[in-house]
Order: sequence, then structure tokens, then C-alpha cells
Amino acid sequence: MPETLVGELARMQEEVKKAAIEYGLDFFEVIFEMVDYDEMNMIAAYDGFPARYPHWRYGMEYEKLSKTHTYGLQRIYELVINNDPSYAYLLSSNTLTDHKLVMAHVYAHSDFFKNNAFFAHTNRKMLDQMFSHAERIKTYMDRFGVERVESFIDWCLSIDNLIDYYALPDMRKRTEKEDEADKEKARKLRFRAKDYMESFINPSLSIKRITEEEEVDKETRKRIKIPRHPERDVMLFLMEYAPLEDWQRSIMGMLREEAYYFVPQMMTKIMNEGWATYWHSKIMTERLLSETEVVDYAERHSGTVATMPGMVNPYKIGLELYRYIEERWDKGRFGKEWEECDDLEARRTWDKKLGLGRSKIFEVRRVCNDISFIDEFLTEEFAEEQKLFVYGFDPSTRRFVILDRNPKLVKTKLLTALTNCGQPYIYLEDANYKNRAELYLVHRHFGIDLKVDYAMETLRNLFKIWTRPVHIETAVRGKRILISFDGKEHKQEVLGEAETEYIGGEEEENQ
Repeated sequence: MPETLVGELARMQEEVKKAAIEYGLDFFEVIFEMVDYDEMNMIAAYDGFPARYPHWRYGMEYEKLSKTHTYGLQRIYELVINNDPSYAYLLSSNTLTDHKLVMAHVYAHSDFFKNNAFFAHTNRKMLDQMFSHAERIKTYMDRFGVERVESFIDWCLSIDNLIDYYALPDMRKRTEKEDEADKEKARKLRFRAKDYMESFINPSLSIKRITEEEEVDKETRKRIKIPRHPERDVMLFLMEYAPLEDWQRSIMGMLREEAYYFVPQMMTKIMNEGWATYWHSKIMTERLLSETEVVDYAERHSGTVATMPGMVNPYKIGLELYRYIEERWDKGRFGKEWEECDDLEARRTWDKKLGLGRSKIFEVRRVCNDISFIDEFLTEEFAEEQKLFVYGFDPSTRRFVILDRNPKLVKTKLLTALTNCGQPYIYLEDANYKNRAELYLVHRHFGIDLKVDYAMETLRNLFKIWTRPVHIETAVRGKRILISFDGKEHKQEVLGEAETEYIGGEEEENQ
């Protein structure tokens, strides 16, 4: 069982906390608990929470983490939860230097959770909410059977990325004025009846038929389009319109809520890890390191920021970009005068000694996400200093090689990978395709490809939820194709040539 900190570790926590406050960090109360590597792997398998609803995927993740730890391929040093208070876990086998570093790292994470704008609407009591979800799902398993409930969870998890990453989870687009008008119209069609006769006088099917007859133009026979506008929150649409039982609707709502909870962390991975790394580095090197701890700290820190060709280390790029911003604003390397200066020597020695760097990075931490962070502050100068290149795999040498050194292309590729949290743009265009109550989804290609094999399996699960054929339109090798599943088999149909879209200001063909 996890243990709270006592003795030397408790004293160390107070020392780290005091240093963090003196540097201006503003965080939730942090509760540290000591766990062994097995407990740490278990918590990590639960996405950082001490308990979740029962499901096979957590066991699979735990097995993977345990093996990578045993074989020395990976080691988890800390976990922290966006909660008030924040809960963090320390690995019992770590050294005191490691614990000190991790504590500084955690306090910076908590500061980021508390102050970044994209976390402002997250549930600060999500730890309690996760326990509640787990208990409710266990109750459903007792009532309806483990296999049936777990299968439905599988279907929901396959579509938990079909949400609107840039909307609040409680935004219900179909409760606008136009929908209220529809409901009011239906109410006016009802006959007066006493409560006990309501179901006989106004049967739901009759009301539905009358409503449909009034809504449909008899001359043009134009059907009502549902949804009225392309819908990104497919999970919400299914919760409202799919033929689900009450317990199924409840589970889908819980999983959707959890999916939205993790969105800000996906949108700020580089900023969040960079912020924590920046502050653990500063607090350790300027306040807390003793002479005997320098080598151990240097080894741990260098491992944290190590990079490999073809991979983006969020700890490294985030750390260096914060330092770069701080230096620029300390020296006044911003504004019209700086932008218009074309004297290379003047730019190299430019230093107005403004000292605005610290306040600037706190401002950036408050208002940006990864996309705005990279777009605004990753300059050509920074890309060249950090040796950021476009890498690709060379089959002839079986090695990653540099394909392009153009800083603009590096930035474009990075922004494309971060857009929509790296997920493909999927819209629900029509829930009554061909007037047969079939789902029609569209993949809009903004630089992120759709994996056809994944899409086919997702369609299979969508069919199980919707119980009618489902389709998705995408682009493959310059051709628009329609992938369909009717409950028995998948079909693919070529619709025509893929259109040209604009990505990052450059014209590219759908791939």
C-alpha cells in the first residue's frame, strides 16, 4: 500500500516546496505517496489514477510496463494527477537525489495544472469521479454480466477519440434555439389529455409521424438533415440518438467525460513537461543540490532531455523553448525594432537588459497550448540552434537520415503532428444517409492520415452501437474512397479524385 512521507523525505518536501514558492510557482496542495515499482506500474496502467473500472486493457498495459521495467527498457520516476489536491507518487527504489528532483518536477506540474487556461474547465475532483465511475461500472457488471459490459466498453473506447477537442465537454450543440423550436412544435401537436390517458391519446409513434409529415416539404420531399451541421462530437451524438439501453448510455457518458478530462494534457504535452523540466533544473541547480549530488542529478537530467533522430522529446524541446523565450525577453529581442533590424552583428550582440524574461514565460504558461507555443515562439534561429531537422527512414541503410534542414518545414511538420491532438479530423455528416438511417462520416485531411485498417475496425464497433450500416469517406493515394460496413462485410468504393487542401499555408494533395 502507498505510504505517506515521513522523516527525511517530509523535510525534503518542505524544502522543495519553499523553493518553488520563492520562485513564484502557484500550485495546488501536493500529497506525495511512496510506492514500489509494482504499485507504480499498476497506477501508470490506470492512466495515473490509483483505481479505475475493471477492464482487460489495464491488465495488458500493466504487463507491458512490468516487462519494460524488468528488462531495463523503461522506468517511471513519478506520476502526478491534475486534481485539487494534487496526488503524486514517488518510486521507493529511487535515491534521495531522485526524490528531490521529482518533487521539484511535480510542483511545477501542479502549477501548470492550476494556471494554464486549457485546464481551467477540468474537473478538479477527478480522483473522486474516477472512483465513482468505477463503482457504477462494477454495479452494471453485476447486473448485466461482465462480458456484456466489457464488450460495450470496448466499443466505446474505440471511438473515444471521436470528440471535439476544441469544445467544452458539456457543450450540447443540438440544444440550440432551432432545436427548441422543433420541440415546441411537437408539443403543440399533442392532444389534450389527462396524465393517466397521455400514453393512449398521444402515443409517441403518432406524434413522431405527425411531426415528420409537417416538417417534410411535400413538394420537394426534402428530408430533414440530422445533424444539421457536421458534428465532431460523435460520442455525444450517439449518446443522444443511438438505440442504447440506459446503462449503456450511462457508460458512454462516463467514458466521454474521462476522454475530455485528458484532452488538455494532450494539448499541452510539450509545454507541461518543458515547464516541469525547466523548474526542476532551476530549483535543483540554484537551490537544493549539494556537492555530492551533482553527478547523480546530471545523469538523471541528461536522461530526461536526451533525444533521438526522428523523435520529439517534449521535455527537451519544451525546456529549451522556455529558456529561449526568457533570453529573448530579457535582452529585448522582440518588437518592431528587433524585427526590422537586418544588421547581423547588431542582432548577435543585441541586449537591452529589459529583464522581462521571467514574467514572459509565466504569461506563456498561462495562455498557450502546444500549437500556439510552437507557432509563436519556434523561430528559424531556434530550429537551427537546436538542430531540428526533418528525418526519414532510409530503407537502403536501415537508418534515420536527415531529409530536409528547412526550419519552416520543420515547424510545419511539428504543427501538423500536434493539430487536433494528433488525431484525424472525423466529422459526422449524415445520420440518415440515403434516407436509411445509416451513419456517414467524413475524414477531412489536414495533414493527418487515416489508417484504413483502424478505420475498418472502428466501423465494425460503430455498427454495434448504431445497429445500422456505417460509412466513412477518406482519401488514399489521391483518390476519395468510401469504406462501409453493413454488419457482415467491409466494402470500399472509389468516389473520385481527392481535392486539394491547404496545410500550413502550402498546397498539398490528400494522401
